[in-house]
Amino acid sequence: MIRTSLPVKKALKPKRCRHCGNSFTPISSMSRACSVPCAIALTETAKAKQAAKVKRQEKRSIREALEKTKTRGAHLKELQDAVNAYVRLRDAKDGCISCDRPATWQGQWHASHFLSVGSHPGLRFNLLNIHKACSICNKWKSGNYAGYKPKLEKKIGADQVAWLEGPAGNEPLKITVAEIKEMKALFRAKVRELKKALEEEMEAA
Repeated sequence: MIRTSLPVKKALKPKRCRHCGNSFTPISSMSRACSVPCAIALTETAKAKQAAKVKRQEKRSIREALEKTKTRGAHLKELQDAVNAYVRLRDAKDGCISCDRPATWQGQWHASHFLSVGSHPGLRFNLLNIHKACSICNKWKSGNYAGYKPKLEKKIGADQVAWLEGPAGNEPLKITVAEIKEMKALFRAKVRELKKALEEEMEAA
């Protein structure tokens, strides 16, 4: 017996439009939109996402290229910036290490080296040697050593200050570019953690 009737096409289940979210009966299993306007909008969205992806890839390529051309000095500066940011947050509740200006002072705060980088390169990133200070003491009074030392002795102990002023700080800074990069990542992570903790503390207050 020869069949003359065509097979009945199975009705497709309703779908949710990827653009507007409305339910619709698709004309094929590949349908994603309920109407031509929604289909056009989906296409434009896909194009925008692809363009953004290409832009991100281009930025990443530029960053990678710039990273390869950075000098050791540039890496050191970036590490110093990260360490300084960490120190200012670590000491956020403290006043100036060199004078009597309180933490509520509305001026600019710096991360001040007790012993300078030039005279004691080995202590450049030692956290015992870096503390929050007002810009007046750090910039205009060269750290204000006379005020810095007694307050530092009170903060970390006279024995630690004596160690800082000993021969250890006169050693050259022996650190590779790979180690600098690792330290940058570490301190940047510490900065993010401290910022989050301080924000949560302010919200809870």
